Amino acid sequence: MTERLGRLIDHLDIRVSDPAAALPFYRAILSALGHEVEELGDAINTDELYVTAAAPGGRVTSGLHLCFQATDRDTVTAFHAAGLAAGGRDHGAPGLRDYHPGYFAAFLLDPDGNNIEAKVDERIAARSAPG
Repeated sequence: MTERLGRLIDHLDIRVSDPAAALPFYRAILSALGHEVEELGDAINTDELYVTAAAPGGRVTSGLHLCFQATDRDTVTAFHAAGLAAGGRDHGAPGLRDYHPGYFAAFLLDPDGNNIEAKVDERIAARSAPG
């Protein structure tokens, strides 16, 4: 694979049907993952991920699978708990997955039914650990 300077994706906008339901969910999971969340009226932003209200009659983001990186199992577990407490629905409790060794993840459905995941790849985390 060719390495490139900069990000693969510059920004992402998730358009939601009900900001009053979706924004607290995203605020909770992003905060649990250690990200600062910027309030933008009926929208939020963190590291170029925007969660915004769909325009009247506009398209709502649906069928999305989005996976966030986490630093460790505790963070994945906190993501899952925070999402459930903020209106998300369980779509896979925290645990090891058989995708490859060391893949620890949790899945939630956001208020619009998008599949939102947090995972730590323990093979990479072990190589990145200080010491």
